[in-house]
Amino acid sequence: MRPPEPRVPPPCGLQAQEPQEPFVGLWSRLRAFDPAALDDLMIARRVVRTHLMRRTVHLVTADDALAWRARHDAMLRQRVLGEYHREFDRVDLDELATAARAVLADERPRTMPELGRTLNAHWPAVGPRALPAFDNAILGYHDRSRIIDHAHRGLSVAGERGVLVDGRVTATWTAEAGTVIIAPLRRLSRAEHTAVAEQERELALFLSDDDSDRVQVAAFPR
Repeated sequence: MRPPEPRVPPPCGLQAQEPQEPFVGLWSRLRAFDPAALDDLMIARRVVRTHLMRRTVHLVTADDALAWRARHDAMLRQRVLGEYHREFDRVDLDELATAARAVLADERPRTMPELGRTLNAHWPAVGPRALPAFDNAILGYHDRSRIIDHAHRGLSVAGERGVLVDGRVTATWTAEAGTVIIAPLRRLSRAEHTAVAEQERELALFLSDDDSDRVQVAAFPR
């Protein structure tokens, strides 16, 4: 006998910041829960992981995702713009959403970085941004893959200050004797190197009370 299809309990779905957690949540609630059944539902897009309540990732039915998204739209936009106002400066969010839907219309799965690279053809790459230690943009979410590579996620917990390039942590920074020192986590393109240096000159001026705009970008190890 085929086990019953798992259902996402009402009224608010399941916490799903880590992909495996909904499986445990349903196992603890449903008798004879079959993890493969939930896999099938996600592959068929009958349930989805998406940002909703508190802008954290939840697992909800596809119908609920469509019905609830409009209710959370204002809050989601406000929180995103609160953290990424520089990145979205002069970007029409409705136009951006329309372009993203057009890209996803072929129904081919894409990661967030893949989608971002495709959309960069329409919008130039956003400027770099320096983050303070223990910033909520990184630490506010258990699943931080959207903003930092797994290999580097421990940097934020250790108190390292990050530099965002195209919305992802691409370098760390420190300040010594009036100089902001940038340590790239990957090889920077010439344009990225220039943009990071220019942006961090503003940081150097801010930290030194306009006394120094010195920036040093370290070479990425070969």
